[in-house]
Amino acid sequence: MRQEIRVIGIDDGPFFKFREGKTLIVGTLYRGGKMMDGLLSTTAQVDGSDSTTKIARMINRSKFRKQVRAILLDGITIGGFNVVNIQKLHEKTGIPVIAVVRRKPDIKKIIKTLKELGMNRKAKLIETMPEPQRAGKVWVQTAGTSLERAKEIIKITTTYADIPEPLRIAHIIAAGIIRGESRGRA
Repeated sequence: MRQEIRVIGIDDGPFFKFREGKTLIVGTLYRGGKMMDGLLSTTAQVDGSDSTTKIARMINRSKFRKQVRAILLDGITIGGFNVVNIQKLHEKTGIPVIAVVRRKPDIKKIIKTLKELGMNRKAKLIETMPEPQRAGKVWVQTAGTSLERAKEIIKITTTYADIPEPLRIAHIIAAGIIRGESRGRA
């Protein structure tokens, strides 16, 4: 695999318009894990159901679309419990999707919480997703690619931390825009 594979890392910012219930979504286009070539953004509803559509539209309308070989997500949720359907995102963009988290999520606990909140459709969606798999120091869920290829992409794009650089920088940018400065870990 080429070391300068083009990927987009997507993370959400802290909820910035509580009255409107929106969260910022930032996408950083990277060549491997060393050079950022572009920046995309959109918004999604906090606890809504529009994240898959909003992210697909953001990518598909971008001038960078034809260059992107993988979409890296910071987990499968945006803005609280706005669940990204990684299979649909792959179908809508034609690009493999890799959701990345530092620790293995407790899927049963998440599903139970969603059901207790009356979010049964979201619970069912999560039940249809692939089980998180170990990929080096992180856990991944994939759509449109194999675990082996996902591991290669993670290895190529991870430069300065335990998570891929496109996700780390998307997190820093989103937090910096919303809070005025970034803090914490991606």
